[in-house]
Amino acid sequence: MLVTGGAGFIGSHVVDALIARGHQVTVIDNLSSGDRQMVNTEAEFREMDIRSEGTAQWVLHQRPDAICHLAAQISVSRSQDEPLLDLDVNVGGALRILEAARATGARIINASSAAVYGPPVRLPIDEDHPTRPINNYGVSKLAFEHYLEAYAATYGVGFAVLRYANVYGPRQNTAGEAGVVAAFCEGLKRDRPVVIHGDGGQTRDFVFVGDVARANVLAVESPVVGRFNISTGSETDVNTLFQLLAKAFRSQSVPLRGPARTGDIRRSVLDPGRAARDLGWRAEVGLPAGLAITAEWFGSPQTAGSPDEVVEAYSEPDSS
Repeated sequence: MLVTGGAGFIGSHVVDALIARGHQVTVIDNLSSGDRQMVNTEAEFREMDIRSEGTAQWVLHQRPDAICHLAAQISVSRSQDEPLLDLDVNVGGALRILEAARATGARIINASSAAVYGPPVRLPIDEDHPTRPINNYGVSKLAFEHYLEAYAATYGVGFAVLRYANVYGPRQNTAGEAGVVAAFCEGLKRDRPVVIHGDGGQTRDFVFVGDVARANVLAVESPVVGRFNISTGSETDVNTLFQLLAKAFRSQSVPLRGPARTGDIRRSVLDPGRAARDLGWRAEVGLPAGLAITAEWFGSPQTAGSPDEVVEAYSEPDSS
């Protein structure tokens, strides 16, 4: 098995899950946002960039049976500021990996995002919901999904697209555009001011990273082709999320209130029924339990950070 982006937050958990199932795993990552120390010691590691022709040639020689593709430009705000970079990584780099999959016959499991849907016209959002992304990140993720469908129709490439809801858990990076759970954990751990934008009534579908990793394993081991929401099917508002994490950290902290973000989606929850039916996957870790595990990890010494920074809680659907 080849895992691109396997030194990242979600990718490193996918590597762990594949190894636990007995698979032989190789990781490639350029370490732009990943951490070499998060890579399972039983995996082979190569520092490589998916945009490089040399990487594509190396994958061709390796001939993996399956590829879990998680390497990506993951920042929504950076995709808005640097759309050509976003395109280069999330479409150009991904296409190099897809070309290698076509040439070798590898099945490809692609990490996508709820960002491809855009503002919901109905809830919960199923895979047949209109896709009208409102940021460049969502556009690039959706574009590569279309390439996967075209390669399946033209060349017979086997694929599964996993559209993640808001993924949270241990190892999530708090630098830059942190997901809301990671931002809250870092703030509560360090007694930093935490800003909630708007009234906190925005809802999201929070799915634990261990469940996401298990979805990747099931998709690798299945012949099913298609798109699958990887989510809990449950909504949690940002205010409730903060209260649950404050309880986990035994904190009396009160969040600061900032202005609502332009274009912020009010409600987002995905329907995971297709993944249950076709992949045999369901989220198993409930939010209180998952947040307790996450809070424990953030409370450990290796996640220390600056005590003075104000942490802003981003509530957009998390990127992969």
